[in-house]
Amino acid sequence: MLAGMMLAAFAMTPMNPPKPLPRARPSEVGVDARGVTAFLDALNAADLEPHGFMLVRKGKVVAEGTWDPYKAETPHMLYSLSKSFTSTAVGLAIHEGLFALDDPVIKFFPDDLPAEISPNLRAMRVRDLLTMTCGHESEPQVRAVADGNWAKGFLAHPVPRKPGSHFVYNSLSTYMAGAIVQKLTGKTLLEYLRPRILEPLGIVDGGWDSDPRGLNVGGWGLNVTLESIAKFGQLYLQRGVWQGKRLIPESWVALATSKQVENGTDPNNDWNQGYGFQFWRCRHNGYRGDGAFGQFCIVLPDQDAVLAITSGHHDMGLVMELAWKHLLPAMGKSADKAGEAELLKRLGSLELRPRGVQPPSDLERAIHNTTYRVTQGDSAKAVRLEFAPNQVTLWLDDAPLRAGRADWFRQTSAIGFGQPRPLAAKATWRTATELAIKACDVETPGSFTVSLKFEADRVNVAVDRLATFMPGEGPRLVASRR
Repeated sequence: MLAGMMLAAFAMTPMNPPKPLPRARPSEVGVDARGVTAFLDALNAADLEPHGFMLVRKGKVVAEGTWDPYKAETPHMLYSLSKSFTSTAVGLAIHEGLFALDDPVIKFFPDDLPAEISPNLRAMRVRDLLTMTCGHESEPQVRAVADGNWAKGFLAHPVPRKPGSHFVYNSLSTYMAGAIVQKLTGKTLLEYLRPRILEPLGIVDGGWDSDPRGLNVGGWGLNVTLESIAKFGQLYLQRGVWQGKRLIPESWVALATSKQVENGTDPNNDWNQGYGFQFWRCRHNGYRGDGAFGQFCIVLPDQDAVLAITSGHHDMGLVMELAWKHLLPAMGKSADKAGEAELLKRLGSLELRPRGVQPPSDLERAIHNTTYRVTQGDSAKAVRLEFAPNQVTLWLDDAPLRAGRADWFRQTSAIGFGQPRPLAAKATWRTATELAIKACDVETPGSFTVSLKFEADRVNVAVDRLATFMPGEGPRLVASRR
């Protein structure tokens, strides 16, 4: 279905609804629609679990879509794409004179310092936090700090290398940069960014995760819509200017998006093109913010384009390869209308489609509403299935997971992730004896599949998760008829 800007439920104020980016036909801004269609087909063929896609050229959206069950108006977890927003907050705070890039980190946390301050810790600067060269050889593990003081845990972590000399991907360095902004402003990152960036752009947020002390975590945890990602990228493409008003200093845009440090030597690897201030450099003179499992805000100055993507998979490099292969050649000085009707049709029918066979009606009748008692596994004691013409309901003890057959069934359920989440589920028969229920958390990249294999009077149940930080292999059960 076509992605739209249906944001009424999340509007900043009733009198000032967010304004969408202008729309245009691909040919109006020199985009060959056939290349965009080829990109979409390639994403689908590679099973990359795409959730949403928006291509902006010359300031206008030329192609957009979300894969059912995902919705364009629903804020989506960005994971580490959040870092680029935190970098923006740091740049604004520096511009406002609150601190400087070369200020020592320990200056801001006098009450959280270890008993002995090593020379390398003393030398660590704000700049080193932003470039992930703070001197660590591993990322600090701070979530288990007894009093919830993550800054204290970060500062206690060994700093064996000279800051500024060695790149190690480190989400806690982003946390610390964001913590400095929040400490000096008395506001969360969201509170600080809203009047300066988010509201002027009409960016609608769905919140930002916080640490035990109430600070937005900075390095991850921000939720925004697909179009909000595109607007953020467009703001950077326009060097910090929005509708004639400067929102970000041009000098900060240049610093943040240029290579500040080396992070690899492979010229054909998009992870080795250099790192800025919480932005990755890309091939083809591009740069990006990105997040785990395929969240992208890719800015391509040479093409005057922005590509926003949300998804739920592990092969982020392949997504960029497909973009370079199909989208870059599609963006020229001019293009005809060939392929626009087909692209529009394709965008209007995007859906995640679990593969399946014709439902085995005899087996469904035989197992309908039959209780299987668990003999192996401890995550449930009983398994039961109910079959209806348009719906399948899986019961694990007293907890239901309802799945549509033709359409995705939306609900809130704790099955799969261990806590209530907004899920959309669909049931398909993989074979004549194996039922699969795929459930998507429609606000995050995560999903899971419950597989039920029937053998005589026994069923084997397996839960497998995709695009989460939980173990991929979930509970396993064996259950027999009563």
